[in-house]
Amino acid sequence: MEEYKNIEEKMKKTISVLKDELNTVRAGRANAAILDRIMVEYYGVPTPINQLGTISIPEPRVIMIQPWDVQILKEIEKEIQKSDIGINPNNDGKVIRLVFPPLTEERRKELTKLARKYGEDSKVAIRSIRRDGLEKMKSMKKNGEITEDDLKNAEKEIQNLTDKYIAEIDKVVESKEKEILEV
Repeated sequence: MEEYKNIEEKMKKTISVLKDELNTVRAGRANAAILDRIMVEYYGVPTPINQLGTISIPEPRVIMIQPWDVQILKEIEKEIQKSDIGINPNNDGKVIRLVFPPLTEERRKELTKLARKYGEDSKVAIRSIRRDGLEKMKSMKKNGEITEDDLKNAEKEIQNLTDKYIAEIDKVVESKEKEILEV
């Protein structure tokens, strides 16, 4: 049924958004995804850092940004300092290095709470999708488009999808928590 596909697509999208959000949470090691939200003014156009140069991770705790245009180094450095990633960039005139300090135990706990919050927000979104799907099915039943049995089956099917994606959220969050707590 077309409705199931729409519901499942929305649930998949929710998982995808969760993964993107969790990628921006800094764990103990360097991850270039934390730079994804930082935009740099380049010839009057806000441009993501990954489109301005090469980003590499030469060591587990270091991100190196090598812009193709050396003139933009100061701008990149300034935007990183303004961002909320909490790392001071080292600019040597050719590349910018971001050195990730080891996380304190307290900071690790804060980050796991943040990961759980993202997970809870995603679960709320999944349940909202379930509610919308069930309402749509009930209105189709009311309009005579589907039978009582079809409605019962639809409710079961939608609940199965919900359970599946909530379990998926738990796995994704648990994996991120392990990554954060890893020393």
